[in-house]
Amino acid sequence: MQETVLLVSLGERFDETRMRELGERLTQGLAGASVSAFAALDVEDTYVYVRGEGILPEIQARVAELLPGAHARVLHRTLDLPGASAGHDAPWHYIVETDVLPEAEADLNAWYDQEHLPGLAAVPGTVRALRYECRDESPRYLACYDLRTRETFGSPPWLAVRATDWSSRVRPSFRNTRRTMFRRVL
Repeated sequence: MQETVLLVSLGERFDETRMRELGERLTQGLAGASVSAFAALDVEDTYVYVRGEGILPEIQARVAELLPGAHARVLHRTLDLPGASAGHDAPWHYIVETDVLPEAEADLNAWYDQEHLPGLAAVPGTVRALRYECRDESPRYLACYDLRTRETFGSPPWLAVRATDWSSRVRPSFRNTRRTMFRRVL
């Protein structure tokens, strides 16, 4: 079954204490619900992932009540790969959010699923690599990488995966792209 996740952008940085309190309020009484949160390094934002089977409508209502200025998106997981450092702690979270030109969509999806995401998952220091699709708004595609160290991003093996001919062909078709490094706060 394909996982559905609510991704909430808070528009400000939350510290661990504040995030823990919010997480408890969001999931109170919802069996199986979980929250993870990441504060952006270069922008004032915190991304909160809320997971749990059959809880999406309740969580959306709680987000609207508790966080009226927040932006929530429903994400559908399309790929989840364990990384070369699976099982290790992952305090860093890197996300690429993008749309793509319609004529390049099939190529983008094939590239991500066959070359790019598996290649970055195989880099030492990558704990997990995931892809999501947001079907209702832009940016439509999200690639997320849980990293053991911040230095994983930009390491020679990481850069080698980014420097393929296929990457060079696909990347010019990206539109509305955001690349953000986050630090885990919950």
